[in-house]
Amino acid sequence: MEKFELLPLFNIEGISAASGLVFNDNKLYIISDSSSYLYEYDIAAEKLNKIALVENAQENIVKKDKPDFESITLKDEKLLLLGSGSTATRNSMIVFDLKSNEVTVQSLAAIYSQIKSEHSIKDSELNIEGCIITNETVYYFQRGNGAQGKNGIFFSKNSTEKPKYTFVTFDLPRINTVSTTFTDTILVEDTIYFLATAEDTNSTYGDGEILGSSIGTIDLKTMTLQHCFQISQKHKFEGLTLYKKTATHIELLLCEDNDTDELVSTIYKLTIEL
Repeated sequence: MEKFELLPLFNIEGISAASGLVFNDNKLYIISDSSSYLYEYDIAAEKLNKIALVENAQENIVKKDKPDFESITLKDEKLLLLGSGSTATRNSMIVFDLKSNEVTVQSLAAIYSQIKSEHSIKDSELNIEGCIITNETVYYFQRGNGAQGKNGIFFSKNSTEKPKYTFVTFDLPRINTVSTTFTDTILVEDTIYFLATAEDTNSTYGDGEILGSSIGTIDLKTMTLQHCFQISQKHKFEGLTLYKKTATHIELLLCEDNDTDELVSTIYKLTIEL
């Protein structure tokens, strides 16, 4: 599975710090961890549309105030955008209905608080960077780049009753002695594909030197790591979506958070031989 090709596909002017993306109906929906817009990019028309998620939406929001949207997932024709939970201002989930264009805001504070309480995670250590929702279960992917180093998956059955979250830890391969930790995830059939980055920092808040990124797979049913290998020595890939899949290859689109205010984002295509 380690035969791959990673190439830049195109640039999108008008987006900085891209942190997640979803490919749907020949459009890319992109989030930025420093913006309160949802970006809709029509690939064929090469046209970018900005969707305000709150009143007085902004770009390049200062770090202490930003909503830190690190995860976007599609469920039942609705896009769900999740804050990372790493500070009190990062506990929101925004739902965008693709049919009605309606925007609703929900708080994840109670869920995040429960997760931290059940698994002895400090407030500053929670850092949700991916989310997968099936008909039965919701999965939150914790990037363990803080001092506690808790990298893994919280999951619970969808239920009207108060859920209880199981936590499965994943000690991923290191790059130059630094652990790689989850930065995004998607589900393809019964396989979880994930991105992981090695960043030389022990803080969920502060940035560090980027040492590279990896791609990997986890078996959804057994929650076991199948593959993980490095795809870059310099990129901080934070967004992942399925583009195409055949019997022999899978094509994924990736976006990069380059930790700058420059309003341009490069979309990459990663082709992996199955």
